[in-house]
Amino acid sequence: MAYSVTLITKERMNELRQSLKSQKFISAKADIHGICVKLYSTDRTMVDMWESNFHSMSDSIRPHASIILCSDDSRETKVLYETVSHTAFLLNFDYYGWVKSIGLAVASDILEDTYDSISHVHGAVIDTPFGGVTLIAPSKTGKTTHSWGLLRLDGSRLVTDDWYFVKVGSGRPIAYGSEKNCYIDADIGKVWSEFQPLVDSSTFDSKGRAIADIRWVAGDESVIPMTTIKTIILLKRDSNDKNVSIEMTAGDAFEYLKSNNLCNPHQIVTDERKLKIRYDFFKQYLQSASVYMINTTGDPVDTQKAIRNVIQ
Repeated sequence: MAYSVTLITKERMNELRQSLKSQKFISAKADIHGICVKLYSTDRTMVDMWESNFHSMSDSIRPHASIILCSDDSRETKVLYETVSHTAFLLNFDYYGWVKSIGLAVASDILEDTYDSISHVHGAVIDTPFGGVTLIAPSKTGKTTHSWGLLRLDGSRLVTDDWYFVKVGSGRPIAYGSEKNCYIDADIGKVWSEFQPLVDSSTFDSKGRAIADIRWVAGDESVIPMTTIKTIILLKRDSNDKNVSIEMTAGDAFEYLKSNNLCNPHQIVTDERKLKIRYDFFKQYLQSASVYMINTTGDPVDTQKAIRNVIQ
């Protein structure tokens, strides 16, 4: 991970807050699966992106968590997190993608402790004509590319392309979206030309990313808040493996996820207790749906065909 996370005491948090009292912060509240996360920043662009990215929370709701963007002389990107008040100080961050992921991680930190049936996954969910499909993958293996590829199927609808919450019970797991709009890469239109109009109508930041509303090109019904999960697809990029797709056991799938940090580089608290909560969830989750591994070393069009073959 390109930033460090340090847990701090309440006393240290109060010291940091006191040192920042002279800052002219702008703030905005986000509703992240019912958790009110308030962002503070002196950067108007960051706040605007936050407001475009997430559903807004009523002004009458007090924050359950705070994300405070600030800086120090070290120029190192680091997070100082106080676990009781759920306050995260993000030092020297200029990439919105990390800011929003930490916001999601803090909300997830609260939910997994408060409600034992609501867990989280760093992954995409598409509601397809063949049932709900989730793509879970390490970075740079094609999760976003192929989740958007599935959106090209007639009748497919987006739940999320990055992070979701899951309720596991006696039936199929229910996946809930976490964001109002997506943080897209400018390259998505080069891979799937259907989305080039969305790219053309978006304003990109210095990292080549933009908050975009897929409804602009696919209509209001192209996004839904939840779906039930029928198929779990794990992705990898391994040029030494000639298999494009294989069905996996829940045990093998769990070992893959465990060896890859659950495919989530933004787990803000990773002590033994927290990891056990997440491991127990994934063991149950992977037993509740069909699981496949897709190797994404080939051409995106061919890989997309392989994904569609296993979900039908």
